[in-house]
Amino acid sequence: QEQLVESGGGLVQAGGSLRLSCTAPGRTLSSYAMGWFRQAPGKEREFVAGIRRSGLATYYADSVKGRFTISRDNAKNTVFLQMNILKPEDTAVYYCASRDDNYPSDQVQEYDYWGQGTQVTVSS
Repeated sequence: QEQLVESGGGLVQAGGSLRLSCTAPGRTLSSYAMGWFRQAPGKEREFVAGIRRSGLATYYADSVKGRFTISRDNAKNTVFLQMNILKPEDTAVYYCASRDDNYPSDQVQEYDYWGQGTQVTVSS
């Protein structure tokens, strides 16, 4: 499968901000609902945020609601995850994924394509 490509991860202090980007060379992301997931060591991959194919609706896990914002820029063929007020518990590998539907899902198995992941580490 063609890979999505995440970028923007890194090391940040608690309370700081980071913006992740997801793109897909050779694919048009505006054709898909998109999701961000994360996976910490020893834990299952979990849903973080999703955005409708149209970009008109967004959805968030309770743990990040009010702190994270998912958005998309079709002209740049990019989906973003703006992460604010970061906490150590946000430390994980973050993945973007695409789904051939109008709406995102919070289920890993509902997505068709995945990126390689980008590491986000939040220090206290």
